Formats: sequence, structure tokens, C-alpha cells
Amino acid sequence: MTEDYTQESAGREEKRGHRRFRRAALFAAILLAVLGIVVVAAYWDGTGFDALRRFFSYGRAEKKSGEVSYSYDAAAENRFAVLGDSLVVLSGRELQVLDGEGKQTFSAAVSMSSPAIAQGGGRIAAYDVGGTELYVLDKNGQRLHLTADEDEPYIAATLNSSGWLAVTSEKKNYKGCVSVYNDKLELEFAFNSAQRFVMDAVVTENCKSLAAVTLGQKDSVFLSDIVLYGLHQTKPSADYEVSDGLVLSIANLDGKLATVSDTCLTFASETGKVAGSYDYAGRYLREQTLEGDGFAALLLNRYRSGSIGTLVTVNPDGTERARLDIDSEVRDVSAAGRYLAVLYTDRLVIYTPELKEYASLTGTDYAKKVLMRADGSALLIASDVAKLYLP
Repeated sequence: MTEDYTQESAGREEKRGHRRFRRAALFAAILLAVLGIVVVAAYWDGTGFDALRRFFSYGRAEKKSGEVSYSYDAAAENRFAVLGDSLVVLSGRELQVLDGEGKQTFSAAVSMSSPAIAQGGGRIAAYDVGGTELYVLDKNGQRLHLTADEDEPYIAATLNSSGWLAVTSEKKNYKGCVSVYNDKLELEFAFNSAQRFVMDAVVTENCKSLAAVTLGQKDSVFLSDIVLYGLHQTKPSADYEVSDGLVLSIANLDGKLATVSDTCLTFASETGKVAGSYDYAGRYLREQTLEGDGFAALLLNRYRSGSIGTLVTVNPDGTERARLDIDSEVRDVSAAGRYLAVLYTDRLVIYTPELKEYASLTGTDYAKKVLMRADGSALLIASDVAKLYLP
């Protein structure tokens, strides 16, 4: 009897083992199927890998605290930027960093009348336009704090993808000054402009040159000229004119220098040779972003006011990549990676560079701004809270 019982027990264990094996095999098959779908999606447009990144990056935070949100004091002058999975908030009184779970990891008291933020290379530069304070932060906290003389205030700051910082400021007895800090945030180069006013500047992606936006006159008409300096060279190495327009912003895009003016989008090589231009054809520039990977995005309206316009994406050679006619009011646009976020008054839509809808969310009337992230997630910014949207 004991032998029969032992055999029966062994049989039951063997059946259980078979069931466990079948369940494990079924789970493995499902997992392989899901991974297969992700790989196929990633093969076509890369979004599958981004979905996987979002799952591992934000899934744990959502399980801990439910909907991921970031709280801060409401202020009309608040400025925002993404730093990894953290949100940077700059007001006239405080600079703070909120981590992926909404907890404050850095805070500094500031006094700024016109706060501004630039980002690049895993860093952000927070500064006061027309003021004397500038901070550089990365994921580990504060890396640099600069203080200018009151009669030589800051005008603009930019960061390239390697974290090189270009700071444009006023200079006594000159028409402007640009100081360049390398990836270690050591002063690498500086020049003073005696001939033209300097409005902005950026270090090229190869970290060999500086492109400065200068303002001059020709035939009694103001125009912008981009002047390139080899680092450690006191004389310009090249320059090119942005005709019929005043440059509003300059950035690096896919190895090119991209400038947005009120009439056109211009691309040039790092040696100053114009590679292409996109003319607005009489339309009015409402929104623009140069933060996408391999594309720029513009919102061009038919009239100075109103909601009838065209959303376009532009390649770095100046050719139009895609266009989308819209008749809804747009509050903000933001690009990162292979995504473009458009915040309408009643919804958020995330597009691909071909302006195909990737994801959308309704009920966003509380949001005033949007910050796109390279992994396909987006932050919806309200007056005192930001909420994370995961497609």
C-alpha cells in the first residue's frame, strides 16, 4: 500500500510538473510574441523601443504613486525644461528640480525678472535675460554658477549636445560679448564684438567653432548675419547673411546650423555654407521648435491672428518633409527625438515627423504648455502642476 501511495504521489507531482512547464512555455510564448511585435514596430519607426523604455522607466513610479505629477508654485513667469526624467522649474524666485516621482531634489533661491532656460547635452542653463545670474545643472545638481556685473548683463545662453555653453552678454565699450565654456564648464574662448550687436550664439556640434547671431544694417534695413569663429581665433572664419529676416533663435540640427527668422528657416554647414532655406511664403510664424531629431517644426498662420494655419516639418536641407492644415487654436508645440507634440485648446496630439498621429489625449484644457520627451512621453504643464502622459 505504501508503494502504491508513493507511486500515486509521484504521478501527481509529475502531472503538476507538466502543468508548470506548460504554463511557463505559454508565458514564454506570449512574451516572445510581445517582444516580436515590439521589434517589428521598432524596425519600422523606432517607436517600439520607446514604448519598452517608457514601461521600464515609468512603470515603477506609477505603481508607487499612481499618476505621476509635479507640483510647484504658480507664477506667470515660470519656465520649464526636461532634464532626464526630471522636471526643471524656474521662476523669478526659485530654481528647482523635481525627479521622476515628483520629489524635489534641488532648490536654489534666485532673483530674476526675466527667467529663461536653455538645454542640451544632458544639462540646463537657467539665467535672467537682462540680469546677472546664470546657473548650469545636470542630473547630479548644480555644476556652475556665474554672476555678471550689473552693467554687463546676460542676453542669451545656449548648450550644444556635448554640453558646451555659449553665453552672450553686454560688454562695456563693445556691442556684445560671447563666452564659451567647454564640457567641463571651464572658460574655453571669449570674444568682444566692436562692429555689430551680438544677439545670440551657439557652439557647433563638432565643438570647433562658435556661430554668433549679429544685427546690422544694409540699405537702412536691419538684417541678421551669422558670424563663425574658430575657437581660440580672434578673427571670423566665415559668415553668412539671413536675408529678409531677423533671427529669432539659433540651434544645431543634424550637423547643421539652423536659424529661425520671422520670414524663413535657414540651414548652413558648420563652415558657414548655406545648405538650404524654407521660406514662409508670406505666412506668419506662430510657433517653432528645433529640438527634433533630424527635423524642424513650424506653425505658420495665414493671418496674424486666428486658428487657420499649417503645421510643417522641415528637413535639414530646407525641403518640406510634411504638412498638415489645421483649423484649431494651438497653445504650444514641442519636439524631442522622433516626436512632435501639439497642444490644442482641448486635446494633445503627438505626431511623427511625417505628421502622422502617434498618440492623442483629450481633456487637456487645463494645460498651458507641453514638453515632449525623446522616449515618446510628454509633460502637460498647468499653472501649478505638471502631469505625465504615457502613450
